Amino acid sequence: MENYSKDLGRRAGEALARLRATHPLIHHITNFVVMNDTANVTLHVGALPVMAHAIEEVAEMVSLAGALVLNPGTLTPEWVESMLAAGRRANERGVPVVLDPVGAGATTLRTQSNLRIMDELRIAVLRGNAGEIGALAGAQTEVRGVESVRGPEDIVALAGEMARKRHLVVAVTGKRDIISDGRRTLGVDNGHSWLTTITGTGCSSTTVVAAFCAVEPDYLVAAASGLACFGLAAELAAGEARGPASFKVALYDHLYNLTPEQLASGARILELE
Repeated sequence: MENYSKDLGRRAGEALARLRATHPLIHHITNFVVMNDTANVTLHVGALPVMAHAIEEVAEMVSLAGALVLNPGTLTPEWVESMLAAGRRANERGVPVVLDPVGAGATTLRTQSNLRIMDELRIAVLRGNAGEIGALAGAQTEVRGVESVRGPEDIVALAGEMARKRHLVVAVTGKRDIISDGRRTLGVDNGHSWLTTITGTGCSSTTVVAAFCAVEPDYLVAAASGLACFGLAAELAAGEARGPASFKVALYDHLYNLTPEQLASGARILELE
């Protein structure tokens, strides 16, 4: 029997209540595959989405936002420059930047672009799978396309080490999500295996994390709360779905209908270190 934290569950529920009350704007510079899905997920969790990529407007747009999502899943050199421009302004304004390093480790361009973003910007949360995070940390991993085939063996230690080195929160999603700020490490056990049957659910979880970062200044707690929220909605959706298509619809419905009280009682977050 795992010792899940009632206090962290309570804080997750309180953050969701603030999110639903304030509807922060979440600025995305994201990939073509998931634009529609992540925009809808942003709405369903209680925030407002905007997808603005042109370098001529990103600094102005992010000044209005509660959080910025950078997702170079269908990257081009021009988009990387837009991400850097938006990120610099976000850093100036104190807007949290959440980076989803889609496919890092698969190609040199992806890996180097994500490393450049991390080098030049102050990132609040780095959210990826084990292969992506391992590749950025210099560990032996295997990423095929944008999917992690083999990640590092000790992801808990790697997440903590990378968080300390980079001065950010590392969130590694998997069967158990691992979240570390280099001092504390949390685990989140909410989720369902059917999430792997739908393209873009990792990117969607990043969006939810960003929405929570807009209302919770402790980004370790924000990341864990967002992943618990998304994972709990997936658990509820799986209980009534017949396959991937009906699961996706039910996931959106449960994200929209999930109450702060349900999240507080259903979040399975525990202290690991």
